[in-house]
Amino acid sequence: MTTYVVLLPGDEDAWEALSPEEQGTVFARHEEFSRALAERGHTVTGGAELTHSRTTRQVRRNADGGVAVTDGPYAETVEQLSGFYLVESDDLDDLVQVCAILADVGGPPVEVRAAVDHSGDSEV
Repeated sequence: MTTYVVLLPGDEDAWEALSPEEQGTVFARHEEFSRALAERGHTVTGGAELTHSRTTRQVRRNADGGVAVTDGPYAETVEQLSGFYLVESDDLDDLVQVCAILADVGGPPVEVRAAVDHSGDSEV
């Protein structure tokens, strides 16, 4: 079984501009996604909706060994990571098909990436 991360980029300002009913429609698609995953043998093991990127704290190590902390997102783009799912699956092709439930026409793509499994590494 492989663990995949389903990354959900989105336009945060557009999300905040939606009415509660419109947001409810989006949440209903996530419920449909979860049901489809379960029906097709995939297992959600985690995930979360993320707060707006304006709440981001960036931590960097300076060349002199100091630490610099700044507020706000690293990338000045409309699309930011808005949430993610962790999904265990033996069928990546089918998982990708189920993820289409979350993709919007003309919107940012849903990204599916395998997590690296270090469980057999002796040095981790």
